[in-house]
Amino acid sequence: MTRPSALRVADLSQNTPTPFELRPDSAQLEAMAQELDLLALRKLSFAGEIAAEGKRDWVLTGKLGATVVQPCVVTLEPVTTRIDVAVRRTYLANMPEPEGDEVEMPEDETLEPLGSVIDPAVVMAEALALSLPLYPRKEDAESGDATYAAPGTTPLSDEDVKPFAGLAGLRDALKKDS
Repeated sequence: MTRPSALRVADLSQNTPTPFELRPDSAQLEAMAQELDLLALRKLSFAGEIAAEGKRDWVLTGKLGATVVQPCVVTLEPVTTRIDVAVRRTYLANMPEPEGDEVEMPEDETLEPLGSVIDPAVVMAEALALSLPLYPRKEDAESGDATYAAPGTTPLSDEDVKPFAGLAGLRDALKKDS
């Protein structure tokens, strides 16, 4: 089953780019927000075109815009972020298959194997997921110092765990002895 946004490659014009513009409705925004663990997703749009490149390859270019609300990693309060990114995918008819047990990421991460359809909605969802801030944080959020220790022991401080803190103390003691 193909999605309504999927475009059959056989129907695309070789001579003229095929434009697309996606603006998901509120139900689709809610579903995407849940899938991406967002508090809210607003003003999502993805517009661009699909054009032939050579005889058998295709290039999708577009602009993704969205307003996302995520929980702050420190306070869990809502953090609103505006995302505006350029998106590009190159669909290759003869994409080389990876060989061997270990596969390295290709240098150009925009390359995709060409199938029978190109779906801008799938590209939109992927681009949005990749553009989300990994650690959203309110501007004034402070994590503070947390100290933990078993009862009856002295908790370690940040200074105690610095690798050269003990050497500095030893150096100072040796200077006093000299």
